Amino acid sequence: MSLPEVNSLLAPRFLFRFSVPVLRRDPVWKTGGIALNEPYRLLNLAELDSGTADREKCFADVRTAWSHEGLSFNVIVEGKSQPVWCREGRLEDSDGFQVWIDTRATLNIHRASRYCHRYVFLPAGGGHGQTEAVADQLLINRARENARPIRPRELQVASKITKTGYILAAFVPAAALSGFDPLQHRQIGFTYAVFDRELGIQTFATGTAFPFLEDPTCWAALEMVDG
Repeated sequence: MSLPEVNSLLAPRFLFRFSVPVLRRDPVWKTGGIALNEPYRLLNLAELDSGTADREKCFADVRTAWSHEGLSFNVIVEGKSQPVWCREGRLEDSDGFQVWIDTRATLNIHRASRYCHRYVFLPAGGGHGQTEAVADQLLINRARENARPIRPRELQVASKITKTGYILAAFVPAAALSGFDPLQHRQIGFTYAVFDRELGIQTFATGTAFPFLEDPTCWAALEMVDG
């Protein structure tokens, strides 16, 4: 039996300012990726929107860890019956994982600063035959100041395509995060979106009803704690 839809003018997630703990891991990355176990799984905040018009399908398991070297992510997507659609020349249209990171956690500004970063990771779409994983930087619309452009191969990514989706590991080094200083700033602004042409979109702090693509007030905070 399906539950009745809740009559809500605002998505429930929008009513809260989230601060989510993230555990430290050393090492946080190695060639080919690193597996993050259950304690590193991020809370599925989108569950708060269940039963409303803003509900999302949950199809991705997202995990993250930090160290002074940077931030590491694992993404497991399941439930697909169609092949992934990824194109290096069409990053924003592809199936994949995007993250927004503000190393100063200035969650009261509506336009991104130079401390705000947007990165995209695709499980395929690169190299010969478009079978290699892709990592790149995207600009944030309406930013007051853009983050420093990354150098080639500064981001790291590895992936495995499965029968029902993919497994992706990604790493954003401290050098690609202007202002990243866990000793002085234990909180960072953060959100993510997993895009999939077949399954839809899965988001973190706020969903598509709000301008999370460009507005840091729509992001949550990650609290970097020692695990």
